[in-house]
Amino acid sequence: MDGIINIYKEKGFTSHDVVAVVRRTINQKKVGHTGTLDPEAEGVLPVCVGRGTKLADYIMAADKQYLAQLTLGKTTTTEDHMGEVIETKPVEFNEEKIRIAVSKFTGEVLQIPPMYSAIKIKGKKLYELAREGKEVERAARKIYIENIEITRFIPPNEVEILVTCSKGTYIRTLCADIGKELGCGGHMSKLLRTRSGNFKLDNAITLEKLKEICENGDIESVLLPMEKALSTYNRIFVDGRGDKLLHNGCKIYDYFLKSSDQPYAVGDTVTAYDSENTLVGIFTVINDDEKNKVCIKPLKILL
Repeated sequence: MDGIINIYKEKGFTSHDVVAVVRRTINQKKVGHTGTLDPEAEGVLPVCVGRGTKLADYIMAADKQYLAQLTLGKTTTTEDHMGEVIETKPVEFNEEKIRIAVSKFTGEVLQIPPMYSAIKIKGKKLYELAREGKEVERAARKIYIENIEITRFIPPNEVEILVTCSKGTYIRTLCADIGKELGCGGHMSKLLRTRSGNFKLDNAITLEKLKEICENGDIESVLLPMEKALSTYNRIFVDGRGDKLLHNGCKIYDYFLKSSDQPYAVGDTVTAYDSENTLVGIFTVINDDEKNKVCIKPLKILL
């Protein structure tokens, strides 16, 4: 049983809870999630199974999309509605000013991770320090926000935003920063992850639905192939002479390459298939200076 199950994480579950339930439900030990969602957050959480766990880092590295609700006028300790309110300010609910403030957070942005996060400093998670009443200096991190669309203005003090962003973006910090920009403060009051890489909300299933499917003996209907997570990469196919080298994780030179979906260039990341059209691994295209030939070099073998 190898692949990915697109789970809809409901409120109240941690990402680790989801993994534990999936493991029990499908009776498979090798199960892992692809990026933490806070217990109060909902939405897409791809869960990798069997050999699919080798793809977790690639799925986590993909861009994400979130539908979030920003509540203006109240700043909290955790930057979301679960924290203690530490400051309250009046809100001037001017739609044009809000649009201008939100637009300042697109592109490359420096973001300081929140104290209530799982990032480790000197071996200790930030949220553990925060619970002890400690605050430590955190280095700002570069993130990339491709787009923020205001989907709804909800007077007198709430705004719904759809955010497409890079890995490592804290949406609650984004909400808090927009509130700071407006001068009234703010926090994230709702969060729904609508997409993680190629995995979308419209075909995500709840844990209850997964149990029902398993009871009917139909797990294959929701176990997505590993190729689903890698569909944005160019596929390269090796002929029979190169199969053994490919399976052993060796460099494969261009004279063993049968075909590809599209032209490739040095520096590209590609997926490699053997002569039986079986996905073997993720490779990078390089120029071997010793032989002065183009070849593909393994990044991760998936067999």
